Amino acid sequence: MRFIRRYRLSSFLHSSIWLVPVLSMLLALVLNPILREIDEATGWAWLGFGPSGSRALLGMIAASMLSFLVFLFSALLIAVQIASAQLTPRVIATTFLQDRPVKATIGLMVLTYTLSIGALSRSEESVLQLYTLVCILLSLTTIGMFLYMVDYALKAMRPVSVVERVAISGHKVIHDIYPDALNAKRDPWRSVVTTRPAAPDRTLVHADTSAVLLAADFRWLSEAARAAEGLIELVPRVGTFIAVDEPLFHLYGGAADLDPGSLRSALAFGRERTLEQDPMFAFRILVDIAAKALSPAINDPTTAVLAIDQIHRLLRTVGKRHLDTEAMLDENGRFGVAFRTPDWEDYVTLSVSEIRQYGGTSVQVVRRLRAMLENLKASLPPDRWPPLEVQLQVLDRAVARAFPDPEDQALAGVADYEGVGQVE
Repeated sequence: MRFIRRYRLSSFLHSSIWLVPVLSMLLALVLNPILREIDEATGWAWLGFGPSGSRALLGMIAASMLSFLVFLFSALLIAVQIASAQLTPRVIATTFLQDRPVKATIGLMVLTYTLSIGALSRSEESVLQLYTLVCILLSLTTIGMFLYMVDYALKAMRPVSVVERVAISGHKVIHDIYPDALNAKRDPWRSVVTTRPAAPDRTLVHADTSAVLLAADFRWLSEAARAAEGLIELVPRVGTFIAVDEPLFHLYGGAADLDPGSLRSALAFGRERTLEQDPMFAFRILVDIAAKALSPAINDPTTAVLAIDQIHRLLRTVGKRHLDTEAMLDENGRFGVAFRTPDWEDYVTLSVSEIRQYGGTSVQVVRRLRAMLENLKASLPPDRWPPLEVQLQVLDRAVARAFPDPEDQALAGVADYEGVGQVE
């Protein structure tokens, strides 16, 4: 299966919260006749339930599972609204819709509800003792999962938990997109395009609905271009919105004869950015969380500092890797695929500029930004210093404008990993 098909299938499975409940119902329909046959064949009667008691118990289980489902979905809707208002709407797709404990709890509730309904429908004159026991055990497990979910949701909703989860995902995609550390052997698939032909022999435009480029099957595109003895240039960067009739591919040499449908099928589009091939999106989410926290309506600079902590972590990871992986070419550097990836300056600018603008009057924020920039300058190679030095200079000017008193300027000019925790 090609990467892009695996990507689409994986995205569908991870982002579809309704899929697990549907599969649970199907599983219940499969288990229903199996449990009945086993019960009738064994004649198991250790519980000693009578028809009336069994029906009352199964009815109570079904009603409680339905109540749990209604409560859980209501809580999820409220959690999504709170997260959108207090953090950023971008965390919904990247965290809550892909939360495995939530899906598992919903699936268990639906399975228990469906099985209890099936057992109740067969308990008019006789009692399926084993079937009833299975429903009892599932209901007890569901209650335990529900209590766990309450604790899990309270912890997962905290800003520190959200920014940490985003950073973990961002760290993974950084390693996927930039596989080579500065001091490691380079991936032979990755290279840099030194020269391109003056003009493309053919240009393919985006012919579908306007959307965001989510992912591309670069290995397949490289192999197709090598086989055709040509160069494929992907014009938009992953994570970029592309409108209808905008350039999608520039094709050079033999690649101009490749089937347009096959080339377009190597790309995945969607309504909003995802983290799978877009490391900048992790920074975007964290910056949005910090910006929302620094808005006058919320005014929570401590949450912004928590976001800067994770941005600092990701910037250090990016700064220690080769970022010039913008092509997959053959050994002669002529045939393959060329594409665009963000450079070091892009990451630094995104990570610092907006937070400095919105939090320039907060002592916590400017001290934490300074600590991040100075630490990165001390821990990264000299070729990473120029953008950091520019941001430090801009930060100095911002502090001078925001804090007219010398005492406040001195306080804001100190690097502090805690924001305000090492007052000098």
